[in-house]
Amino acid sequence: QVQLVESGGGLVQAGGSLRLSCAASGSIFSYYDMGWFRQAPGKQRDFVAAINWSGGSVTYAESVKGRFTISRDNAKNTGALQMNDLKPEDTAVYYCAARYLSNVGSYLIPSYDYWGQGTQVTVSS
Repeated sequence: QVQLVESGGGLVQAGGSLRLSCAASGSIFSYYDMGWFRQAPGKQRDFVAAINWSGGSVTYAESVKGRFTISRDNAKNTGALQMNDLKPEDTAVYYCAARYLSNVGSYLIPSYDYWGQGTQVTVSS
């Protein structure tokens, strides 16, 4: 099993930046792909970005391409999401997720086995 804890959320003005972190424990982190998802009030949970077990393959939602960067450090059992040029529409609870090595689409929520508790990101206009 993997336990995930997110941190780094907060309130930022439009155009600003935040860096979210995801600390993993309980298993060998490098056996797992990692993803970030977000859920705004009253909306479904959406895919944001994903990175494979080695860090050699990344995928982004169209809405965040060029602004967000996903990364991981397997030696430290951590992942991160650097968010630049934030917009009010980026306001949501952000979740870190992990799944055992898989070939299915990394944007698929059901393919993830473990989830963090979420961290709030609020972008003011």
